[in-house]
Amino acid sequence: MFVDQVKVYVKGGDGGNGIVAYRREKYVPKGGPAGGDGGNGANVVFEVEEGLRTLMDFRYQRHFKAPRGEHGMSKNMHGKNAPDMVVKVPPGTVVIDDDTKEVIADLVEHGQRAVIAKGGRGGRGNSRFATPANPAPEIAENGEPGQERNIVMELKLLADVGLVGFPSVGKSTLLSVVSAARPKIAEYHFTTIVPNLGLVETEDARSFVMADLPGLIEGASEGVGLGHQFLRHIERTRVIVHVIDMSGMEGRDPYEDFVTINKELKEYNLRLTERPQIIVANKMDMPEAEENLQVFKTKMTEDFPVFPVSALTREGVRELLFAVADKIEQTPEFPLDHEEEETGIHRVLYKHEVQRDEFTITREPDGSFVVSGFKVERLFKMTDFNREESIRRFARQLRSFGVDEALREKGAKDGDIVRIMEYEFEFVE
Repeated sequence: MFVDQVKVYVKGGDGGNGIVAYRREKYVPKGGPAGGDGGNGANVVFEVEEGLRTLMDFRYQRHFKAPRGEHGMSKNMHGKNAPDMVVKVPPGTVVIDDDTKEVIADLVEHGQRAVIAKGGRGGRGNSRFATPANPAPEIAENGEPGQERNIVMELKLLADVGLVGFPSVGKSTLLSVVSAARPKIAEYHFTTIVPNLGLVETEDARSFVMADLPGLIEGASEGVGLGHQFLRHIERTRVIVHVIDMSGMEGRDPYEDFVTINKELKEYNLRLTERPQIIVANKMDMPEAEENLQVFKTKMTEDFPVFPVSALTREGVRELLFAVADKIEQTPEFPLDHEEEETGIHRVLYKHEVQRDEFTITREPDGSFVVSGFKVERLFKMTDFNREESIRRFARQLRSFGVDEALREKGAKDGDIVRIMEYEFEFVE
Protein backbone atom coordinates (compact mmCIF):
# COMPACT_ATOMS: atom_id res chain seq x y z
CA MET A 1 0.00 0.00 0.00
CA PHE A 2 1.24 3.46 -0.88
CA VAL A 3 0.81 6.07 1.86
CA ASP A 4 1.48 9.68 0.98
CA GLN A 5 -0.04 11.72 3.80
CA VAL A 6 -0.13 11.04 7.53
CA LYS A 7 -0.67 12.92 10.83
CA VAL A 8 1.87 12.40 13.60
CA TYR A 9 2.40 13.69 17.16
CA VAL A 10 5.99 14.55 18.16
CA LYS A 11 7.37 15.69 21.51
CA GLY A 12 10.90 16.75 22.38
CA GLY A 13 12.38 15.32 25.60
CA ASP A 14 11.96 17.27 28.84
CA GLY A 15 15.09 18.67 30.46
CA GLY A 16 16.44 16.91 33.57
CA ASN A 17 15.82 18.56 36.96
CA GLY A 18 18.54 20.48 38.79
CA ILE A 19 18.99 19.55 42.47
CA VAL A 20 19.67 21.19 45.81
CA ALA A 21 22.79 19.68 47.40
CA TYR A 22 25.72 20.82 49.58
CA ARG A 23 29.35 19.86 50.03
CA ARG A 24 29.67 17.76 53.14
CA GLU A 25 33.32 16.90 53.46
CA LYS A 26 35.62 16.55 56.43
CA TYR A 27 37.87 19.59 56.92
CA VAL A 28 35.77 21.71 54.52
CA PRO A 29 33.77 23.98 56.82
CA LYS A 30 30.85 25.83 55.20
CA GLY A 31 31.23 23.73 52.02
CA GLY A 32 28.54 25.65 50.13
CA PRO A 33 26.09 24.55 47.41
CA ALA A 34 26.97 21.60 45.16
CA GLY A 35 23.78 20.79 43.23
CA GLY A 36 24.37 19.90 39.55
CA ASP A 37 22.28 20.96 36.53
CA GLY A 38 19.94 18.60 34.70
CA GLY A 39 20.82 17.45 31.18
CA ASN A 40 19.04 18.74 28.07
CA GLY A 41 16.15 16.70 26.64
CA ALA A 42 16.50 15.05 23.23
CA ASN A 43 15.32 16.70 20.01
CA VAL A 44 13.09 14.78 17.60
CA VAL A 45 15.08 14.83 14.33
CA PHE A 46 13.83 13.63 10.93
CA GLU A 47 16.51 12.24 8.60
CA VAL A 48 16.12 11.25 4.96
CA GLU A 49 16.75 7.57 4.21
CA GLU A 50 17.09 6.87 0.50
CA GLY A 51 15.76 3.32 0.69
CA LEU A 52 12.32 4.36 2.00
CA ARG A 53 9.57 4.95 -0.54
CA THR A 54 6.36 5.47 1.46
CA LEU A 55 5.15 6.84 4.81
CA MET A 56 3.69 3.42 5.62
CA ASP A 57 5.65 3.04 8.90
CA PHE A 58 3.93 6.15 10.28
CA ARG A 59 0.54 4.47 9.91
CA TYR A 60 1.51 2.16 12.77
CA GLN A 61 3.56 4.50 14.94
CA ARG A 62 2.06 7.97 15.19
CA HIS A 63 3.61 9.09 18.48
CA PHE A 64 7.27 9.99 18.84
CA LYS A 65 8.37 11.04 22.33
CA ALA A 66 12.06 11.77 22.78
CA PRO A 67 13.80 10.77 26.06
CA ARG A 68 14.35 13.32 28.84
CA GLY A 69 17.72 14.57 30.09
CA GLU A 70 19.29 13.04 33.19
CA HIS A 71 18.71 14.80 36.53
CA GLY A 72 21.54 16.73 38.17
CA MET A 73 23.53 15.09 40.97
CA SER A 74 25.41 16.15 44.08
CA LYS A 75 29.09 17.19 43.99
CA ASN A 76 28.19 19.57 41.13
CA MET A 77 27.73 16.68 38.71
CA HIS A 78 25.56 17.62 35.75
CA GLY A 79 23.05 15.18 34.28
CA LYS A 80 23.74 13.72 30.86
CA ASN A 81 22.13 15.30 27.76
CA ALA A 82 19.75 12.86 26.07
CA PRO A 83 20.86 11.78 22.55
CA ASP A 84 18.61 12.99 19.71
CA MET A 85 15.76 10.75 18.61
CA VAL A 86 16.36 10.21 14.87
CA VAL A 87 13.34 9.19 12.77
CA LYS A 88 13.97 8.00 9.19
CA VAL A 89 11.74 9.43 6.44
CA PRO A 90 11.67 8.90 2.65
CA PRO A 91 13.10 11.55 0.28
CA GLY A 92 10.45 14.04 -0.80
CA THR A 93 8.82 14.34 2.65
CA VAL A 94 7.33 17.73 3.49
CA VAL A 95 6.63 18.32 7.20
CA ILE A 96 3.86 20.81 8.02
CA ASP A 97 2.75 22.07 11.45
CA ASP A 98 -0.91 21.00 11.68
CA ASP A 99 -1.92 23.99 13.83
CA THR A 100 -0.18 26.87 12.03
CA LYS A 101 0.01 25.20 8.56
CA GLU A 102 3.62 26.41 8.36
CA VAL A 103 6.12 24.25 6.46
CA ILE A 104 8.70 23.10 9.03
CA ALA A 105 10.95 21.12 6.71
CA ASP A 106 11.22 19.92 3.14
CA LEU A 107 13.45 16.87 3.12
CA VAL A 108 14.85 15.91 -0.27
CA GLU A 109 18.44 14.63 -0.19
CA HIS A 110 19.76 11.46 1.44
CA GLY A 111 21.09 12.24 4.94
CA GLN A 112 19.37 15.64 5.16
CA ARG A 113 18.20 16.38 8.72
CA ALA A 114 15.70 18.72 10.37
CA VAL A 115 14.79 19.28 14.03
CA ILE A 116 11.01 18.85 14.23
CA ALA A 117 10.51 19.19 18.01
CA LYS A 118 13.16 20.75 20.28
CA GLY A 119 14.05 19.18 23.59
CA GLY A 120 13.81 21.27 26.79
CA ARG A 121 16.91 22.63 28.52
CA GLY A 122 18.01 21.11 31.79
CA GLY A 123 17.04 22.83 35.05
CA ARG A 124 19.79 24.61 37.02
CA GLY A 125 21.06 23.24 40.32
CA ASN A 126 21.45 25.38 43.45
CA SER A 127 25.15 26.09 42.69
CA ARG A 128 23.91 28.42 39.93
CA PHE A 129 21.88 30.58 42.31
CA ALA A 130 24.62 31.31 44.86
CA THR A 131 25.27 35.04 45.40
CA PRO A 132 27.28 36.94 48.05
CA ALA A 133 23.98 37.80 49.74
CA ASN A 134 22.72 34.21 49.61
CA PRO A 135 25.73 31.86 49.51
CA ALA A 136 23.69 28.69 50.22
CA PRO A 137 20.45 28.94 48.20
CA GLU A 138 17.72 26.33 48.51
CA ILE A 139 16.62 26.90 44.90
CA ALA A 140 16.80 24.49 41.98
CA GLU A 141 14.87 24.46 38.71
CA ASN A 142 12.95 21.59 37.16
CA GLY A 143 13.79 20.82 33.54
CA GLU A 144 12.05 22.75 30.76
CA PRO A 145 9.30 20.74 29.02
CA GLY A 146 10.10 19.62 25.46
CA GLN A 147 8.27 21.13 22.49
CA GLU A 148 5.05 19.35 21.48
CA ARG A 149 3.69 19.41 17.94
CA ASN A 150 1.03 17.83 15.79
CA ILE A 151 2.43 17.57 12.30
CA VAL A 152 1.24 16.47 8.87
CA MET A 153 3.75 14.61 6.71
CA GLU A 154 3.25 14.67 2.95
CA LEU A 155 5.25 12.69 0.44
CA LYS A 156 5.95 14.32 -2.91
CA LEU A 157 7.47 11.88 -5.35
CA LEU A 158 10.94 12.69 -6.56
CA ALA A 159 10.45 11.79 -10.19
CA ASP A 160 12.11 13.58 -13.10
CA VAL A 161 9.21 12.82 -15.45
CA GLY A 162 5.51 12.73 -14.67
CA LEU A 163 3.09 10.93 -16.98
CA VAL A 164 -0.22 12.80 -17.12
CA GLY A 165 -3.40 12.19 -19.03
CA PHE A 166 -6.99 11.03 -18.72
CA PRO A 167 -7.66 7.60 -17.19
CA SER A 168 -7.04 4.62 -19.50
CA VAL A 169 -4.93 6.44 -22.11
CA GLY A 170 -2.09 3.93 -21.62
CA LYS A 171 0.21 5.58 -19.06
CA SER A 172 0.74 2.39 -17.03
CA THR A 173 1.34 0.36 -20.19
CA LEU A 174 3.97 2.86 -21.35
CA LEU A 175 5.73 2.76 -17.95
CA SER A 176 5.75 -1.06 -17.94
CA VAL A 177 7.31 -1.07 -21.42
CA VAL A 178 10.12 1.43 -20.70
CA SER A 179 11.05 0.36 -17.15
CA ALA A 180 11.05 -2.63 -14.82
CA ALA A 181 8.04 -1.24 -12.95
CA ARG A 182 5.00 -3.53 -12.98
CA PRO A 183 1.95 -1.33 -12.42
CA LYS A 184 -1.54 -2.83 -12.41
CA ILE A 185 -3.05 -2.57 -15.91
CA ALA A 186 -6.75 -3.15 -16.62
CA GLU A 187 -9.55 -1.94 -18.85
CA TYR A 188 -11.27 0.39 -16.42
CA HIS A 189 -10.81 3.96 -15.23
CA PHE A 190 -8.63 4.64 -12.20
CA THR A 191 -6.80 1.33 -12.37
CA THR A 192 -3.86 3.35 -11.06
CA ILE A 193 -4.86 4.81 -7.72
CA VAL A 194 -1.35 5.19 -6.34
CA PRO A 195 1.66 6.66 -8.17
CA ASN A 196 4.04 4.09 -9.67
CA LEU A 197 7.74 4.84 -10.06
CA GLY A 198 10.04 3.29 -12.63
CA LEU A 199 13.71 3.82 -13.46
CA VAL A 200 14.11 4.26 -17.22
CA GLU A 201 17.42 3.73 -18.99
CA THR A 202 17.95 4.85 -22.60
CA GLU A 203 20.17 3.02 -25.08
CA ASP A 204 22.93 5.62 -24.64
CA ALA A 205 23.08 4.82 -20.88
CA ARG A 206 21.22 7.87 -19.58
CA SER A 207 18.68 7.22 -16.85
CA PHE A 208 15.81 9.05 -15.19
CA VAL A 209 12.88 8.32 -12.87
CA MET A 210 9.42 8.27 -14.43
CA ALA A 211 6.20 8.39 -12.40
CA ASP A 212 2.90 7.11 -13.69
CA LEU A 213 0.47 9.30 -11.80
CA PRO A 214 -3.20 8.48 -11.17
CA GLY A 215 -5.62 9.49 -13.96
CA LEU A 216 -6.59 13.12 -14.10
CA ILE A 217 -10.09 14.32 -15.01
CA GLU A 218 -11.89 17.62 -15.32
CA GLY A 219 -12.27 19.31 -11.94
CA ALA A 220 -9.19 17.63 -10.47
CA SER A 221 -7.79 20.95 -9.22
CA GLU A 222 -10.96 21.25 -7.09
CA GLY A 223 -10.52 17.73 -5.76
CA VAL A 224 -12.69 15.76 -8.23
CA GLY A 225 -11.61 12.16 -8.93
CA LEU A 226 -8.19 11.59 -7.41
CA GLY A 227 -7.73 15.37 -7.62
CA HIS A 228 -5.24 16.90 -5.22
CA GLN A 229 -3.68 13.56 -4.35
CA PHE A 230 -2.45 13.34 -7.92
CA LEU A 231 -1.51 16.96 -8.42
CA ARG A 232 0.61 17.09 -5.27
CA HIS A 233 3.05 14.61 -6.83
CA ILE A 234 3.53 16.42 -10.09
CA GLU A 235 4.87 19.56 -8.36
CA ARG A 236 8.37 18.12 -8.22
CA THR A 237 8.66 16.69 -11.73
CA ARG A 238 10.88 18.48 -14.23
CA VAL A 239 9.28 17.32 -17.47
CA ILE A 240 5.62 16.51 -18.06
CA VAL A 241 4.91 13.73 -20.55
CA HIS A 242 1.32 14.16 -21.66
CA VAL A 243 -0.16 10.87 -22.89
CA ILE A 244 -3.16 11.21 -25.25
CA ASP A 245 -5.30 8.38 -26.62
CA MET A 246 -5.25 9.05 -30.37
CA SER A 247 -7.58 6.17 -31.19
CA GLY A 248 -10.57 8.05 -29.74
CA MET A 249 -11.90 4.69 -28.49
CA GLU A 250 -13.39 6.27 -25.37
CA GLY A 251 -15.45 8.61 -27.54
CA ARG A 252 -13.45 11.68 -26.48
CA ASP A 253 -11.73 14.19 -28.73
CA PRO A 254 -7.90 13.99 -28.28
CA TYR A 255 -7.44 17.78 -28.56
CA GLU A 256 -10.15 18.48 -25.98
CA ASP A 257 -8.43 16.02 -23.61
CA PHE A 258 -5.19 17.95 -24.07
CA VAL A 259 -6.83 21.32 -23.33
CA THR A 260 -8.74 19.99 -20.28
CA ILE A 261 -5.67 18.47 -18.60
CA ASN A 262 -3.57 21.60 -19.14
CA LYS A 263 -6.38 23.72 -17.70
CA GLU A 264 -6.37 21.54 -14.54
CA LEU A 265 -2.58 21.84 -14.21
CA LYS A 266 -2.79 25.60 -14.55
CA GLU A 267 -5.62 25.98 -12.03
CA TYR A 268 -3.85 23.86 -9.43
CA ASN A 269 -0.60 25.78 -9.58
CA LEU A 270 0.47 28.27 -12.25
CA ARG A 271 4.08 27.14 -11.88
CA LEU A 272 3.18 23.76 -13.40
CA THR A 273 2.67 25.33 -16.82
CA GLU A 274 6.32 26.47 -16.81
CA ARG A 275 7.47 22.87 -17.10
CA PRO A 276 8.31 21.62 -20.57
CA GLN A 277 5.75 19.20 -22.01
CA ILE A 278 6.21 16.35 -24.44
CA ILE A 279 3.08 14.96 -26.07
CA VAL A 280 2.76 11.24 -26.60
CA ALA A 281 0.17 10.27 -29.21
CA ASN A 282 -0.50 6.75 -27.91
CA LYS A 283 -2.41 3.78 -29.39
CA MET A 284 -1.17 4.54 -32.94
CA ASP A 285 -1.71 0.84 -33.80
CA MET A 286 -5.50 1.44 -33.78
CA PRO A 287 -7.36 2.04 -37.09
CA GLU A 288 -8.40 5.73 -36.81
CA ALA A 289 -5.36 6.94 -34.88
CA GLU A 290 -3.40 8.32 -37.88
CA GLU A 291 -6.35 10.39 -39.03
CA ASN A 292 -6.98 11.74 -35.49
CA LEU A 293 -3.30 12.67 -35.15
CA GLN A 294 -3.41 14.86 -38.29
CA VAL A 295 -6.53 16.64 -36.99
CA PHE A 296 -4.86 17.06 -33.57
CA LYS A 297 -1.75 18.66 -35.10
CA THR A 298 -3.82 21.17 -37.10
CA LYS A 299 -5.68 22.24 -33.93
CA MET A 300 -2.47 22.58 -31.86
CA THR A 301 -1.51 26.19 -31.15
CA GLU A 302 1.26 25.42 -28.63
CA ASP A 303 4.72 24.46 -29.77
CA PHE A 304 5.05 21.10 -27.98
CA PRO A 305 6.85 18.17 -29.62
CA VAL A 306 4.46 15.31 -30.55
CA PHE A 307 5.66 11.69 -30.61
CA PRO A 308 3.38 9.08 -32.21
CA VAL A 309 3.92 5.79 -30.32
CA SER A 310 2.26 2.49 -29.64
CA ALA A 311 3.02 1.29 -26.14
CA LEU A 312 1.63 -2.09 -27.12
CA THR A 313 3.92 -2.71 -30.13
CA ARG A 314 6.72 -0.47 -28.72
CA GLU A 315 6.81 1.50 -31.95
CA GLY A 316 8.29 5.03 -31.51
CA VAL A 317 9.18 4.43 -27.84
CA ARG A 318 12.97 4.59 -28.40
CA GLU A 319 12.81 8.09 -30.00
CA LEU A 320 10.49 9.27 -27.23
CA LEU A 321 12.92 8.24 -24.48
CA PHE A 322 15.84 10.02 -26.19
CA ALA A 323 13.75 13.21 -26.44
CA VAL A 324 12.71 12.97 -22.77
CA ALA A 325 16.33 12.44 -21.61
CA ASP A 326 17.46 15.47 -23.69
CA LYS A 327 14.70 17.61 -22.23
CA ILE A 328 15.63 16.65 -18.63
CA GLU A 329 19.25 17.67 -19.25
CA GLN A 330 18.12 21.09 -20.52
CA THR A 331 15.64 21.70 -17.67
CA PRO A 332 16.73 22.93 -14.23
CA GLU A 333 14.99 21.66 -11.12
CA PHE A 334 11.91 23.63 -10.14
CA PRO A 335 11.77 24.79 -6.52
CA LEU A 336 8.41 24.46 -4.79
CA ASP A 337 6.51 27.64 -3.95
CA HIS A 338 7.86 27.73 -0.41
CA GLU A 339 11.44 26.97 -1.45
CA GLU A 340 13.79 29.89 -1.92
CA GLU A 341 15.33 29.82 -5.35
CA GLU A 342 19.09 29.47 -5.16
CA THR A 343 20.69 32.58 -6.59
CA GLY A 344 24.22 31.85 -5.50
CA ILE A 345 23.92 34.50 -2.78
CA HIS A 346 23.69 33.14 0.74
CA ARG A 347 20.95 35.04 2.46
CA VAL A 348 20.05 34.92 6.11
CA LEU A 349 16.32 34.71 6.62
CA TYR A 350 15.19 36.67 9.66
CA LYS A 351 11.74 35.52 10.70
CA HIS A 352 9.69 37.95 12.71
CA GLU A 353 8.44 35.71 15.49
CA VAL A 354 5.26 36.97 17.04
CA GLN A 355 5.93 37.55 20.75
CA ARG A 356 3.89 34.93 22.56
CA ASP A 357 1.47 36.49 25.02
CA GLU A 358 3.08 36.31 28.44
CA PHE A 359 -0.24 35.58 30.11
CA THR A 360 -4.01 35.98 29.95
CA ILE A 361 -6.34 36.19 32.94
CA THR A 362 -9.91 34.87 32.88
CA ARG A 363 -12.58 34.74 35.60
CA GLU A 364 -14.34 31.47 36.36
CA PRO A 365 -18.03 31.19 37.42
CA ASP A 366 -16.92 30.29 40.98
CA GLY A 367 -15.15 33.67 41.27
CA SER A 368 -11.58 32.32 40.96
CA PHE A 369 -9.04 33.77 38.54
CA VAL A 370 -7.21 31.59 35.98
CA VAL A 371 -3.80 32.72 34.75
CA SER A 372 -2.60 31.02 31.54
CA GLY A 373 0.03 31.66 28.87
CA PHE A 374 3.14 30.02 27.44
CA LYS A 375 5.66 31.92 29.56
CA VAL A 376 3.82 31.58 32.87
CA GLU A 377 3.12 27.89 32.34
CA ARG A 378 6.73 27.17 31.40
CA LEU A 379 7.93 28.99 34.54
CA PHE A 380 5.40 27.04 36.62
CA LYS A 381 6.60 23.68 35.23
CA MET A 382 10.22 24.59 35.95
CA THR A 383 9.58 25.52 39.60
CA ASP A 384 10.14 23.06 42.44
CA PHE A 385 7.17 23.68 44.78
CA ASN A 386 8.59 21.47 47.55
CA ARG A 387 10.93 24.26 48.63
CA GLU A 388 9.88 27.52 50.21
CA GLU A 389 12.65 29.52 48.55
CA SER A 390 11.65 28.27 45.07
CA ILE A 391 8.04 29.28 45.70
CA ARG A 392 9.16 32.79 46.78
CA ARG A 393 11.26 33.08 43.61
CA PHE A 394 8.22 32.00 41.53
CA ALA A 395 6.10 34.71 43.18
CA ARG A 396 8.79 37.34 42.49
CA GLN A 397 8.98 36.33 38.82
CA LEU A 398 5.20 36.49 38.42
CA ARG A 399 5.31 39.99 39.91
CA SER A 400 8.01 40.98 37.41
CA PHE A 401 5.79 39.70 34.54
CA GLY A 402 3.06 42.08 35.80
CA VAL A 403 0.64 39.31 36.87
CA ASP A 404 -0.09 40.83 40.31
CA GLU A 405 -0.87 44.21 38.77
CA ALA A 406 -3.12 42.65 36.12
CA LEU A 407 -5.02 40.63 38.77
CA ARG A 408 -5.67 43.83 40.77
CA GLU A 409 -7.01 45.51 37.62
CA LYS A 410 -9.34 42.54 37.09
CA GLY A 411 -10.68 43.07 40.62
CA ALA A 412 -8.76 40.45 42.62
CA LYS A 413 -8.87 41.05 46.39
CA ASP A 414 -6.99 39.62 49.35
CA GLY A 415 -7.85 35.92 49.81
CA ASP A 416 -9.22 35.34 46.25
CA ILE A 417 -8.27 32.02 44.61
CA VAL A 418 -5.83 32.19 41.67
CA ARG A 419 -5.31 29.10 39.49
CA ILE A 420 -2.31 28.29 37.30
CA MET A 421 -2.79 24.98 35.50
CA GLU A 422 -3.97 22.50 38.15
CA TYR A 423 -2.61 24.43 41.18
CA GLU A 424 -4.41 27.01 43.33
CA PHE A 425 -2.94 29.95 45.26
CA GLU A 426 -4.41 32.64 47.43
CA PHE A 427 -4.03 36.21 46.23
CA VAL A 428 -2.21 38.20 48.93
CA GLU A 429 -2.15 42.01 48.88
